[in-house]
Amino acid sequence: MASWLLICAYFASIVLYAWFRPSWRRIGPSRDSLPPGFELPLQDKVHAVTFTLGGKAFKRVSGGGAEAVRVRPWPVDPLALAYRGTGPYTKPLPLSVVTVIPSEDQMAFAVSERTGVTSLEEIRERRVPLRVSLRKQPGHSTHFYIKHILDAAGFSLDDIKSWGGEVRYDAAIPQASERLGAIERGEVDAVFDEAINRWIYKALDHGIRPLSLEGPLLARLEEMGFRRGVIPKADYPKLSADVVSLDFSGWAVFTRADAPDDFITAFCRALEARKDRIAWQGEGPLPLESMCRNTPDTPLVIPLHPAAERFWRDCGYLP
Repeated sequence: MASWLLICAYFASIVLYAWFRPSWRRIGPSRDSLPPGFELPLQDKVHAVTFTLGGKAFKRVSGGGAEAVRVRPWPVDPLALAYRGTGPYTKPLPLSVVTVIPSEDQMAFAVSERTGVTSLEEIRERRVPLRVSLRKQPGHSTHFYIKHILDAAGFSLDDIKSWGGEVRYDAAIPQASERLGAIERGEVDAVFDEAINRWIYKALDHGIRPLSLEGPLLARLEEMGFRRGVIPKADYPKLSADVVSLDFSGWAVFTRADAPDDFITAFCRALEARKDRIAWQGEGPLPLESMCRNTPDTPLVIPLHPAAERFWRDCGYLP
């Protein structure tokens, strides 16, 4: 049991640590990321697997290819869509959550004032040829949001290009000089991205403002499983008012609903044992006491795995 717990502790650390080290995104214990012919050590015992592409991870974990999966980077709302069988998922997938890594954020669709655009629907109605800046990484979860939100609004990035616009993939991180410089030079009319506190100040300085989601479009998105959020004027004084957005908070460690209880318990025990050595974006030990509860930065959009729920309750983290 000690050796099994050590294996779980080691890979639990990698699973959580990988989120904070982008250069690890294709190293970790991800079978899909290994070069052809490479044999994963202890592959008959390793069940914690990192993935970079969300759809593949959901299909793989629900199909029995892995027992615990950390998607990097992948927020919780796509997990809700998979669980409900909405959006790109044709049927509900049998998934559950082990824990949620804290992160509070919003997804923004920001467009230049000079275009006169005040809503996503108006882009479709007027066929506006926007010059849009997106993340460079093709597997980044923002692309999932953008595709399905624009689908709900009745158009696509290809439509924007067909109207004479441009879709450019500027940077791996939103605050990179490549993107901020393009904003300053007036080379882009729109930025679709998360991590808004890294780029929205510069965008607002140059008249690029997040669009508020409202009416039937917002209702469709919430019915799918996306959650509304808010970009508050109190935090961004150059806004004219609070902006209704989509929440981008939380990073789920998820698993098959039928994953063995003993494995999930061992996984949770490993996290508890090593919480003071696992880096996260805040200070101090990993806050497991809040990572099993529905809070603004750790939203629980699908049920906890029963074994995880029991373990966290035994720790005193749940009532």
